Amino acid sequence: MKSERRISFSLSSLLLILASVFLLILLWQIQGLIILLMISVVLAASIVPIVNWAETKQVPRWLAVVLVYLTLIAGLTGFGLVIGPAVVDQITLLVRQSPVFAEKIIGITTNLAGRLGADTSNFIEQLIDTQSLSSWVIRSSQQLILRSYGITRGIVGGVASLVLALFISGYMVADSKTLIHSLIQFFPYPWNQRLAAQVNPISQRMGGYIRGRILVSAILGIVTTTVLGFLGLQDFAIGLGAIAGVTNLIPFLGPILGAIPALIVALAKGGFIVVWVLLLYGIIQNVETYILDPLLVGSSVGIHPLYQLLSVLGGVQVLGIIGALIVPPWFAGVAALVENLYLQPKLIAEQQGEISTSGDGVSPPQVN
Repeated sequence: MKSERRISFSLSSLLLILASVFLLILLWQIQGLIILLMISVVLAASIVPIVNWAETKQVPRWLAVVLVYLTLIAGLTGFGLVIGPAVVDQITLLVRQSPVFAEKIIGITTNLAGRLGADTSNFIEQLIDTQSLSSWVIRSSQQLILRSYGITRGIVGGVASLVLALFISGYMVADSKTLIHSLIQFFPYPWNQRLAAQVNPISQRMGGYIRGRILVSAILGIVTTTVLGFLGLQDFAIGLGAIAGVTNLIPFLGPILGAIPALIVALAKGGFIVVWVLLLYGIIQNVETYILDPLLVGSSVGIHPLYQLLSVLGGVQVLGIIGALIVPPWFAGVAALVENLYLQPKLIAEQQGEISTSGDGVSPPQVN
């Protein structure tokens, strides 16, 4: 009997291991679909408050979803037609002139080193091979142009995936009640009711994060474009503002990434414009960190900034740049789930235990 039990246990363990390996391989093969579903859930959580509001005005839910998406697509299309050509032209000009900017920056560095002294100039030349750096910049620009077909194909694929994610998220919002019921019915009682009660808090956390992030990025993109135009960078102001707005969708790391192209252009222009541009992005970083993020994003996320940073870094490590955009809202949703299903009940149980312990205390004897 003991040997049969050992064989049975060993066989079940082997089957479990094989099933786990098969599941991991399957998840790896469909990782593109998983990312698409993650994006769809984030988009659905972002627009569901508008659909719910329209439904309270006696508008059918499916019609509200159609109207919201048509308005969203029309707005994005109109914005792209108005601003898109200028953004593309300026970014293209920026890429084409990158070798010229690199040569100017190297010349400025060499002249500055010459003014400081011959020893410093020789040290700079030994530390940085200017000819090799210029050749590297030129080669990189040429490779970027040669790979334009691959870049264009990647952009087209990304747009197609985004459109597909919009359709999936629209279906999720339109038939959300049926979809949620079909998922929670796999859980036993009372977990099915508990999970159903967490749908709205999780949706509010995830949607609030994305809406706040987009609003912050739009504000900073407009401010960056306006101020760079006043500083004398009109030829690149719209493109640099668009880059700043897009990169600001990535918390913590985005402002730094968005500042690099502007600083390169400012260094190539020379003069005190570098100081003004550096001051501009420093002010933007502080305004975002201490005013806009706590006001528009922090209240909806409800998690410590350090955990937000770790979620961004983890998303970049696992999914690349797209992970920095979609992992933080998912982390916010999971944090809401853990808080409501574990931390709050644990705190209530501890408080009740303290009350019961204090109530069961023995009163001291009375002295006659």
